[in-house]
Amino acid sequence: MTEQEPQPDRRAARRSAARVAASRWRRWLVLTRRPTMWSLLVPIVAVLAGILFSTSGQASRGTDLRSDAPGLADVIRERQRLMADRVGEVAAVRADVDRLTAAAAPGSERIAKLSGAADALAAGAGTAAVEGDTLTVALDDSPLTSDQLPEWATVDDIVVHQQDVQAVVNALWRGGAEAMMLMDQRVISTSAVRCVGNTLILQGRVYSPPFVISVIGDPAALEAALDADPTIDRYREYVSALGLGYAVERTGIKTFPAFAGTLSLTSARVAD
Repeated sequence: MTEQEPQPDRRAARRSAARVAASRWRRWLVLTRRPTMWSLLVPIVAVLAGILFSTSGQASRGTDLRSDAPGLADVIRERQRLMADRVGEVAAVRADVDRLTAAAAPGSERIAKLSGAADALAAGAGTAAVEGDTLTVALDDSPLTSDQLPEWATVDDIVVHQQDVQAVVNALWRGGAEAMMLMDQRVISTSAVRCVGNTLILQGRVYSPPFVISVIGDPAALEAALDADPTIDRYREYVSALGLGYAVERTGIKTFPAFAGTLSLTSARVAD
């Protein structure tokens, strides 16, 4: 009977195999672990930045992306300057026409009669300067901001609108105004009052509030016409509630210049 060789320790072998398997499992977890949110965002941001730089370079082609065109305010100021120049030129041409007309027929009785009739109508038509006792009305936006408004009000309620200016103009004409100035321009019965947002456009020129209307006439009659107008009465309610500007003042003797716009009436309709 021969002597048997010693058998290896099965428990030790199993423990060694378990350690090897555990080591391989940890290595696989490290290689295949789930990526974090930051590790996903970094490459995405890098790709987007590259696309942005590429697009910007192609669009600008080495030039400045900031526009060199003048802003809207600059355009408006330039147009107003041109309009003032044109008004001066028109006034000079009219003066030349009057002078040459008088020189062409100094002894014409017919010319003299027509000139006299024209002079009599000039004040009412607005083609001549006029002087007299004046009343001035000023309309202005409210100083409130949107976050200061009561619940029932909107931002439209704190600005002066076209209908507000028109209501004052119409009431003053009804009250017997002999001549009228809106801001720094003479206006006549055919002058159009237009507003865009809270800016006023009159004969090609743009104005911001406060809007000032001055008239020559009987101050008491003019004030009574303003007080009797229902649209102005409604406006005064917002003056009290929201702080819109409304001021009426007797401003003494003043001289208004002649109307500088065109007198050609291109269209009309019967009032309702």
